[in-house]
Amino acid sequence: MSTGAQGYAGLDRDTLDLTVSAIREFAEQQLPKDLLLELDHTHEFPEALVRAMCGELGIQLLFIPEEYGGMGGGAFDVYRVCEAIAGIARTATGVLATFLGSDPILWGGTEEQKQRWMGRIAEEGLLMAYGATEPEAGSDLGALRTTARPVPDDAGQVTGYRINGAKMWISNGGYADLYSVLALAPGGPTWFVVEKGTPGLGHGKPEDKHGIRASNTAALSFDDVFVPASDLVGGVEGQGLVQAQLVFGYTRLMVAAFGLGGGWAALDRAIEYSKTRIQAGGPLSEKQGYTHKLIVPHACRLEAARSFIEDTAIRIDAGEGSLSTEGAIAKYLATEAGNAAADAAIQALGGYGYTREYMVEKIKRDVRITTIYEGTSEIMEMTIARDRWQSHLKTRGQYYHELGSQLEQLATSAPNVGAATAAHAAHALAELLERARVQRLTRNQHVLFELGKLIAQVEGAGALARRAARAAAATSYEKTDQRGGGARGAGREPHRGGRGWRTGGGAGGVRGVAPARAHPACPGGAAGGHGSGGARAVRAELTGADGRRRARRGGSRGRGHRASAGLSGARRIQDSKTSGNDVG
Repeated sequence: MSTGAQGYAGLDRDTLDLTVSAIREFAEQQLPKDLLLELDHTHEFPEALVRAMCGELGIQLLFIPEEYGGMGGGAFDVYRVCEAIAGIARTATGVLATFLGSDPILWGGTEEQKQRWMGRIAEEGLLMAYGATEPEAGSDLGALRTTARPVPDDAGQVTGYRINGAKMWISNGGYADLYSVLALAPGGPTWFVVEKGTPGLGHGKPEDKHGIRASNTAALSFDDVFVPASDLVGGVEGQGLVQAQLVFGYTRLMVAAFGLGGGWAALDRAIEYSKTRIQAGGPLSEKQGYTHKLIVPHACRLEAARSFIEDTAIRIDAGEGSLSTEGAIAKYLATEAGNAAADAAIQALGGYGYTREYMVEKIKRDVRITTIYEGTSEIMEMTIARDRWQSHLKTRGQYYHELGSQLEQLATSAPNVGAATAAHAAHALAELLERARVQRLTRNQHVLFELGKLIAQVEGAGALARRAARAAAATSYEKTDQRGGGARGAGREPHRGGRGWRTGGGAGGVRGVAPARAHPACPGGAAGGHGSGGARAVRAELTGADGRRRARRGGSRGRGHRASAGLSGARRIQDSKTSGNDVG
């Protein structure tokens, strides 16, 4: 894995920008709004397009280490790319399945297994599926019923396993080339890799889903499926749950990014609609009852979630471990905020928003799944509450008082970023947890759920204040998202009599909408965006990256192939920087 300019694992800023630009370009060419609506209506999985994202575009290279033929992207890079996919292409689930399906190999496989399978994914663009969930087990991976029975040879040496059982809700289940399957071996839960076409492996019909209807979700069946012993991930039985836990922080950041991207995709459309929809003599964007209920609070919550995502990604890339609890907080904040923002966008468009002609209706159905898969919001609340409860006990009630003190110090040096308000919330949370201890309230599951929610909100507020302080001091993370307002690449909704699609950033990153600092839900003000200057800087960066890509091709390729250089082109830039050579 490469190291960026600030010493963290992953891509440098130029390579990341080029990667995101390539994804936007691919979506613009291959996934127009009309096609997305048609695929949603017909419940059709666009296999050729999804395979093109992994083949021509090379999206899978991002999460594969360089030693196995990938780009070696870090957690921060994956977050930025997943947000872009969710916000523009909305084919996120098919891509996530390959990311997720390869994680047991990447984190728990032997070196030979990594070379074999990660190399094939990089070179061939294979689709993967993650086979963990079962009909009776749900989110409880420890309640497995799928079994893996050893098959010994005449000398008693195990040569393979016979897998029997069923899985459900498996993304890419009907189309994957490789399946990572969790089964109960004699030594405990164990991951296996099963190849497409293996005798006894079957899949059901696609599930008729509420949302993400262009993704394939199907049940899997295993009828005496033989898997060679060499395909047991890691070569040792009983490591499956440990291997799954290793990546929860990382994979939950992916889903958090999907919630973030979906929420902003919907909210951006509501913002643009508000500028052109005239009511009572003026645009809705100038009416505080509209903006301060349907726009501003959701923008603040989305950007608070982004702040926590970025903090967590930076820590993962710095080598602090998988940070499973922080990943749970990031997922909870972003997916709940994204779902709420999408719901508000439907309300913001009124009757139009409730029709299938408008993308906000589809986005709302799509983003809803992010609060369910890779751990439901309730599982996240419980995970957060249990872990931070232990921190409260171990520090004798000082854990959140210490956070409050840190935020008070921040408020002294940066008085206008909302840190003082966040500090009050942290101290109040510490007292609430102590009351819960004295009265033994954590014996009640519903209390733990509520504590998990409050803990996530307080930590998100602190992250937003820190991000606002960095932005004010011009010390933002090198690869941070520089939102400048407008629906970047989102396309214009077909509002009757509209005046066109405009972008730009005001004080809160949204032109024509009251500044975020005027709303109590966003006490820090403009942390969510950096105004039109930030947008111009990003556009200039993307234009420069796109120009470099065109220069490398020598202008010999037509528009239909522009995105195909995609991530492989980004990798060439990255490789040249690593070796110290210029790109020809």
